[in-house]
Amino acid sequence: MYFKKALITSILLTVAPVSQVLAQSTDVSAMPAGSLPAAPVAAESGDCSKGFLSRFAAAYREDAQPADPNAPTPARRAMDAPLDSPPFPSAEWQLGGVAAPIGVPDQNATYPLEKALGCTKLGGWMQRNRIEVYGWVTPAANLSTSDHTNFPLSYNTRPNRVELDQFITTITRVEDTVQTDHIDWGFDISNLYGYDYHYTVTKGVFSNQLLNNPAPNQPLNGKIYGDDPMLFYGDLYIPWVAQGMVIRVGRWLSLPDIEAQFSPQNYLMTHSILYTVDPYTQTGIMTTTKLSSQWTFQIGINASNDTAPWNASARPSLQTCVRWVSADNNDMLYPCINNLNGNNYNYNNVQMYVTTWGHRFSKRVHMLTEAYKMFGRGIPGYGPGGTPDVAGSSPFAGEAGEFGVVNYLNFELDSSNMLSIRNEFYNDEKGQRTGYATRYSSHTIGITHWVTQDLEIQPEIRYEHSYDENAYNGGRKDYQAVALLDAIIHY
Repeated sequence: MYFKKALITSILLTVAPVSQVLAQSTDVSAMPAGSLPAAPVAAESGDCSKGFLSRFAAAYREDAQPADPNAPTPARRAMDAPLDSPPFPSAEWQLGGVAAPIGVPDQNATYPLEKALGCTKLGGWMQRNRIEVYGWVTPAANLSTSDHTNFPLSYNTRPNRVELDQFITTITRVEDTVQTDHIDWGFDISNLYGYDYHYTVTKGVFSNQLLNNPAPNQPLNGKIYGDDPMLFYGDLYIPWVAQGMVIRVGRWLSLPDIEAQFSPQNYLMTHSILYTVDPYTQTGIMTTTKLSSQWTFQIGINASNDTAPWNASARPSLQTCVRWVSADNNDMLYPCINNLNGNNYNYNNVQMYVTTWGHRFSKRVHMLTEAYKMFGRGIPGYGPGGTPDVAGSSPFAGEAGEFGVVNYLNFELDSSNMLSIRNEFYNDEKGQRTGYATRYSSHTIGITHWVTQDLEIQPEIRYEHSYDENAYNGGRKDYQAVALLDAIIHY
């Protein structure tokens, strides 16, 4: 069984909803650039005469205080950050596959867990070795016009309920790419637990909990809540190749998307259809090379989309991107071949060509537009002789493709609030990705409010429509409207 088809089929099963559950951002290049600037270091969270829990609670209180306006700005060997973060999820133009663009300092905030550990031997050792630990919990709720499924909305697939989307723990060391006098190294181990694992799982990495674990009377096959080690990679930074090269080995987030798997890395809490059905992670080896202040080149080999190299479904695949930033820092182009090989469809082996364009109207207003074309070869059920508009009904294998475009228009309201408007068009030409051969549009507006650097709240409303088939609520409607709210609680 291959993942995307298994996921789509399971989502579209007509079953009664389960009882409501009440439970309760990595590619770290997209983490908030410094998040809210750290408050002045206060004695209480660093008072080693107090217990761990007291220091942990004190760190939250300190992070709720106004930031230090005189805090030093870390040195950087790159163009100035084009955006403000917060309130935007990142201050940098999009670039996957690295902890931060080469020449940009580590900008992860110091969150309460790391502060509270500072007095311990472990915490002291981690600080001396620049090893960071942090995470977040994301509970979410939605009200929908659908009562069977919200798909292809993601990740909040189950309608009219509270959900534990994700509980993330990250241990990382970010390589220092500002300096140019020595080789440096980094790593990231990020684990996801929660409902969102349905979308992120890679075949061969704890995938049995989803692919081989049927769940009768549930709207999805697999365990409702599962675990996915989303990231595990090592980085080696070599400053003497061009203006710096990072070699990455392991599992990384798919490079080109505006959106990302981890909650803090997104402008909105839900995802576009375009993002929902494209690849999520790759595992292999890749390089990112800074050619100049404006040009960056990436190339790598992986085991194909959402597939571990040791799994029988693995297919060697090329991945390559180029990023260009204009001299005035107002425009960015990021074309990518996200997956390329000569093999037939196997698990999620789609060929994908994608480009993102970013444009800054001012430091407070910018937009991002992404377009892609995907297709798979030799997909069972998609050859000639099938029933028109019935996905997978052919007795033969064939090619199936899809394309889409999504635009984000983003406004900084003030230092703690941003507004994002997302519009998209998507055409699932044979229904291979969503289960329905139809054109879609979706329209979303949402706000991100930073209460403190440790708490984000994201309300949004969304309307979507299918034009050629009833693709919503399990084939019952041609539209869907949803109101949603989540909270991102950092620790």
